[in-house]
Amino acid sequence: MENIRTRLKFGNKVEDVKLRKRKSQLYSKEDESPLNYGELRTRVVVFSVAFRLINCFLVQTSFVPDEYWQSLEVSHRMVFNYGYVTWEWKEGIRGFTYPLFFAFIYKILYFINYDSVYLLIWLPRISQALFAAFADVKFFFLIRTLESCDVAKWTFFCHMCSWFSWYCCTRTLTNSMETTITCLALSYFPLPGSKTHSSKIYLTLVALAVIVRPTALIVWFPLVMYHFWLEDNKLRLITHNLIPIGALAVVISTVIDCIFYEKWTMVQFSFLKFNVLHSVADFYGSHPWHWYFTQGFGVVIGPHLPLFLHGCSIAFKKYKVLLAAVVWTVVVYSLLPHKEFRFIYPVLPFCMIFCGISLANLKAWRRSAASILLVSNLAAALYTGLIHQRGTLDVMSHLQTLCDVSSTSAPPQTDVLFLMPCHSTPYYSHIHCPMKMRFLECPPDLGDEGYVDEADGFYDDPLHWLRTSFPYKSSLPTHLVLFDVLEKVRYIHKLYFFMYLSKCTCDMYICVFFVVVGNLCVFGREQVCEDSRDISYSLSRGTSWRKHLYL
Repeated sequence: MENIRTRLKFGNKVEDVKLRKRKSQLYSKEDESPLNYGELRTRVVVFSVAFRLINCFLVQTSFVPDEYWQSLEVSHRMVFNYGYVTWEWKEGIRGFTYPLFFAFIYKILYFINYDSVYLLIWLPRISQALFAAFADVKFFFLIRTLESCDVAKWTFFCHMCSWFSWYCCTRTLTNSMETTITCLALSYFPLPGSKTHSSKIYLTLVALAVIVRPTALIVWFPLVMYHFWLEDNKLRLITHNLIPIGALAVVISTVIDCIFYEKWTMVQFSFLKFNVLHSVADFYGSHPWHWYFTQGFGVVIGPHLPLFLHGCSIAFKKYKVLLAAVVWTVVVYSLLPHKEFRFIYPVLPFCMIFCGISLANLKAWRRSAASILLVSNLAAALYTGLIHQRGTLDVMSHLQTLCDVSSTSAPPQTDVLFLMPCHSTPYYSHIHCPMKMRFLECPPDLGDEGYVDEADGFYDDPLHWLRTSFPYKSSLPTHLVLFDVLEKVRYIHKLYFFMYLSKCTCDMYICVFFVVVGNLCVFGREQVCEDSRDISYSLSRGTSWRKHLYL
């Protein structure tokens, strides 16, 4: 008993006991980082900006016509007063807010006399890349407040190496801007554990996303409903946030559209009427209801799919609202006949959260899985960014060289005819000179009397269409642009040769040349004063130019 009293020593001072520091998240949620917050933020910002700028310049291909015809072409016409706008802008189903941003850039270039075609093409894309980089930074620090530094690091890795984000985020697509704004809004959304929640900021960003593309409402509907369900003071949320922000967004967008349409126009209503009620979008193709589940979603998320499924099983309870938004968006778009990969692009950042959690939990296989993910995404990103569908841009660079010839040469002036599916290439935004150009128009049938689809008429009988469209030799275009896989291309070549041969005189030759640029062919003619001969040579990057001179 005495020994016990001696050992306890209740009244005496004893040495402090040093406890082992626990690393469990039960005691400390955040891991201590060797970098302070300011240094970490600087590094993430610099890396994101550099990465997206490289991303921007390594995407040299075309994706869909809307990246030009719903943005740059409209902006070019707004500033330089020439160009072409598609039927959507005549019917008032597109808003001017997004093209107005690029028009502002074009106007500055015009005032300082630096409106070169190179800057007109690349400055809008660089601006889009910088917006994407800003969203990347916000996304990283959002995950860092929600999860450990390790999870934030791997989530950011998954987000940055996504091939579809690489392919889309720097393009001048409304879907790209919608996704960027969605990523920013998510940073202020009341997710479980979020420390940056702000109802006013995230609802303002959501309203901006809806102005840019009305379908953003599909993605955000379940999230806003979740916020409404969580909010204690629901009446205040409605009267102080939802109604004022929504009304202000509608008023601002309507005023902008009315100014540029020069008539009363509510784009959101027109968009709903044409695309949903009248199903005009079906004119551009339709897919079965299960397309997003069997093809679309798997392509967009790419090699991340196994990690996404694994992450859903781990973090379902904590992020069930994000998973519900993903499922809701895919289901709603599945009900619409017209489907495209880019439509579900805005939910990709949501999916990356689950992928990052999965990768962080793969202790033994983490580095192997990350290596496979990086290599597979890199291959897809480089192929789609540098090779796939680049001919439609390369041919515009070739045609742009004709601008100087058109302004200095004697008649006939340069006249280009695009014989390919409508809107396959950019237009005046990539030429930047009032050169005469024409393409096969294909507006949907809106009930107009005498409706004719030029593209269908041409593909049904190319030779007949050419003969009827150009009955007089003087009306012939100087250049034809068409895909090299076009059926009956040899017959078009023969017809063109026949037409120009009939114009030859004894004192001149007519040159009919055939250029292959990527997967596009360019037929043209010019007057020459040299002996008849054949010239063949190759240009760089696999582009071939074969010239044939005929007597």
